[in-house]
Amino acid sequence: MSLAILGPTFQDLAENVNRNISSLSLIFVGRASGVLCGTMIGGVLFDHMNQYFLLGVSMMAMAVGLYLIPFCKTAVLLIITMSVFGASIGAVDTGANVLILALWGDEGAPHMQALHFSFALGAVLAPLLAKLAWGTSASTQNHTEPYFDPLMLNQSSEATSDFLFAVPENMNLLWAYTSIGTYALVVSVFLCGLFCIKCSRQKKSTASAQSTRRAKYHRALLCLLFLFFFFYVGAEVTFGSYIFSFATTHVGMEESEAAVLNSIFWGTFAACRGLAIFFATVLQPGTMIVLSNIGSLVSSFFLVLFDKSPLCLWIATSVYGASMATTFPSGISWIEQYTTLTGKSAASFVIGAALGDMAMPAVIGILQGHYPDLPVVLYTCLGSAIFTAVLFPMMYKLATLPLERQHKGKRKHEDQKALSTSSRL
Repeated sequence: MSLAILGPTFQDLAENVNRNISSLSLIFVGRASGVLCGTMIGGVLFDHMNQYFLLGVSMMAMAVGLYLIPFCKTAVLLIITMSVFGASIGAVDTGANVLILALWGDEGAPHMQALHFSFALGAVLAPLLAKLAWGTSASTQNHTEPYFDPLMLNQSSEATSDFLFAVPENMNLLWAYTSIGTYALVVSVFLCGLFCIKCSRQKKSTASAQSTRRAKYHRALLCLLFLFFFFYVGAEVTFGSYIFSFATTHVGMEESEAAVLNSIFWGTFAACRGLAIFFATVLQPGTMIVLSNIGSLVSSFFLVLFDKSPLCLWIATSVYGASMATTFPSGISWIEQYTTLTGKSAASFVIGAALGDMAMPAVIGILQGHYPDLPVVLYTCLGSAIFTAVLFPMMYKLATLPLERQHKGKRKHEDQKALSTSSRL
């Protein structure tokens, strides 16, 4: 919810600081930079400090950022606040994955799917909370009137430039961010409560009882997983961001139909993440990744092959959203089977996902502008599906090869022990 609330309230925030949307686009760069810094710092801290305490503090910092954002009256202050807010999000993203693996280990696949389903559910609920629960602001409606005068905007900017923080005129903007911030604050209280009742001692005792695993090609696996999540998350965000404009300009759909198509992609994405909680109890993470790769390959191939067909666009978009849903949590559960993930390890592939989120949509937007007649978005999705489908067998080979050698060594040792026992008899 904290990540998704920025999109539907972006215009309201721009008006709150007396800027237009194009001049405030740095807010996304600031948040993404904060997420990367928070991921790197959190990955180090989670290996040396209590995880419940760090998650509680990160959630509390997130709540403070949500409270402050509507009160920022200058663009620079808003970007700085958004960067600090993004750092808390990056720490929570890394810490939550590490904590689930520390608590459940190899049996944490359903819990990991539930965590990422809650992420998808929050992304669906945030726009509804911003625009339906609290309604559309009157100031936003006036902002879009044809008689809007830029001179009045400059005068109001001069009038409010003396104040860094002030109560926003748009109270719906304030209530949207305050409600999500209050929810984050309640969660942080529960996490700090877990720390205070010293559940960390039980966690440390169970963690010490578990034997840590480290694959022979541990670093190579993390590098390949970095690339895997870079292309996967980049393709997911690119398709979700550009499918609306692609459907209207390339296929010729009405805006209302394109909006429904975009909702179908995210709807099937969230629904399959919810179903994956139950599938993860009967299917191995590697099997779920293979099925997801096959679905992504087939659907993106048909999207490229029949890029002008509205019927194919509807069907393939639904299949593509469903196929992309379980890859990220299944990938984390899969790698934990072969090598124990620490905070630094988890931060490495979370950074890859964040870079894919930042870089790929920006590059595709530039290429689509240079080649407006080509379905660049669909080519990107197909290329990413091929790349991830090739990467996973390589990761599987690297992960299983050391284990096979270890098993062979154990078998030889057991055979020698059995032979020596029989000879003594």
